[in-house]
Amino acid sequence: MMKIFRNINPYFCLYFGVFIIGWSPILIVWSESSGVVTSFYRVIIATVILFVPFIRKYRKKIIHDKFLILLSVFAGIAYALDNALWATGVNLSGPANPTFLVNTAPIWVGIGAMVFFKEKLRRQFWIGLLLAMIGSALILEVDLKQSFISAIGSLYGLLGGLFYAVFFLLGQRVRYHMDTISFFWIVLFSAVCTLGMITLVFNYPLVGYSFTTYLIFVVLGVVMQVIGWLSITYALGVLPASAVSPILLGQPVITSILAHVFLRDSMEIFQVVGACAVLIGVLITQESRNRLIS
Repeated sequence: MMKIFRNINPYFCLYFGVFIIGWSPILIVWSESSGVVTSFYRVIIATVILFVPFIRKYRKKIIHDKFLILLSVFAGIAYALDNALWATGVNLSGPANPTFLVNTAPIWVGIGAMVFFKEKLRRQFWIGLLLAMIGSALILEVDLKQSFISAIGSLYGLLGGLFYAVFFLLGQRVRYHMDTISFFWIVLFSAVCTLGMITLVFNYPLVGYSFTTYLIFVVLGVVMQVIGWLSITYALGVLPASAVSPILLGQPVITSILAHVFLRDSMEIFQVVGACAVLIGVLITQESRNRLIS
């Protein structure tokens, strides 16, 4: 399946993928289901679509290390919790703030790399971390003044960023030894199982929604999860990290613009300042690590 992208400019794939996933929070708001259920359908549809490409890889015996498979399973659990927390946050406080805060994940990746991989972090990283945390505090403070539920929604986005960082750290270890499709499918299958158990424990209904909501599930699974993320995954494997990082941070900006246009969702001045601080802080931390790795 990745062969489809090989004749396409990787920058086009990256911009296209970022624009596509920028619509995800808008569709989540438009659906009638909880964030957990939306995430479940989104992931299970992608799992079914990618099953045949995965089986082809499996028959070639590319996957053989049980430890790598186990790491991929744990990455899927982290991915499921990230999606569930972020989508729930979007339902509670709107698309923009949880999406800005979930994008703090690169900061937690840097700290995780320092703790587990003994990576030394430059001074710029800590400056970026401080700036991003100040921005996050501004967003949470404004939300708390609006309502406690809105603040909880943004906090879910921040927590989702922590779990996304865990997914990224595990994926970084596995992807050195496993192809994209195999890793991605194992992650999705593990995420489906995790989200399925969460729906059972909290008794979230999986049926009884309108045709529009089921259509949103399909669009999220096919367009966002498969097409969008495979486009980004291909670009990540071709382009340098220093070029990819700032473009990926365009996703919450796109989401905010779409939320303003379609949902009449406006941000207060301190929220705008906080969001800018988060993005600039994350960009500084990423640039710091890119220079260190290079």
